[in-house]
Formats: sequence, structure tokens, C-alpha cells
Amino acid sequence: MSEQNTNMGNDPQTGEKTFTQDDVNRIVQSRIVEVKNKYADYDDLKAKATKFDEMEEAEKTELQKATEKADALQAQLDQITKSNKVRDLRMKVSKETGVPYDLLSGDDEESCKTQAEAILKFANPNGYPKVKDSGEPSHVSGKKTRDLFKDWMNENF
Repeated sequence: MSEQNTNMGNDPQTGEKTFTQDDVNRIVQSRIVEVKNKYADYDDLKAKATKFDEMEEAEKTELQKATEKADALQAQLDQITKSNKVRDLRMKVSKETGVPYDLLSGDDEESCKTQAEAILKFANPNGYPKVKDSGEPSHVSGKKTRDLFKDWMNENF
């Protein structure tokens, strides 16, 4: 062995400390022990962190399920609310125009009114039929109602 490896101390010429291999081994070994002691509970902490992450994930899953259920219920409520508003609107237009509720299919008041007007125009294209004598029955002619209707149809169509 060289003189540096066997003598520990200060070199008076350079002012540097010199260490033997045993000294270096001892220093390194003590540092290893310090680091091991510092992280001795690493495995326990890692296990706890893993367990915490699992619990957090389980809670997140439950929260996601609850959120999805709430979203589905809200969507259902929105659909019911919209259906009720449309039904009420159609009933209102039906009362105003006399067109049966079931014949209206619009989703807003304007479209329902337009549709009701079109239905009324289609159902009664020329207005009410013209009736002679203000609709009073004619007993003078001696004709049956069937014959009167036939005459009326021939006159108007």
C-alpha cells in the first residue's frame, strides 16, 4: 500500500487530508446506514399511499356513478318539463282555434297557430255551405231530406 492509503492525517505540504481505504469504507458505510435509516419506513409509506390511492379511486367511482345518475334524472326531468310546456301550449291554441289538441304537432305557439289555421282552411275550404232560406226546412216542396241534400250537392259542387 502507498503512504496515502495507510496514513490518515494532514499533508503539511498541500494542506489536504488523506484517508486510508478503511476510513473511506467506514465513511461510505456510515452514509449508507444513514440513508437506510432515513428511508426505513419507505415500504410502509408506499403501501399506505397505494391503499390511499385505491380508496380515492373507489370514492371517485361512487361519485361518478352518483353524478351519472343525477345527470340522467335531470335529463328526464327536463324532457318531462318540455313535454308539459308543449302540451299546455297546444291546449291553449286548441281552445283559441277550436282545432282538436291531437291534431296539433308544433313545439311553439306560432307554429301551432299556423298549423291550426291550415287545418281549419283545409277542413272548411269555402266556408260554411250556403243554405237556402237560412237553413229552414222546406216542407212545402214535399221532398225528403235525402233529395234536398242531393239537390244542394248538385248546386254547389
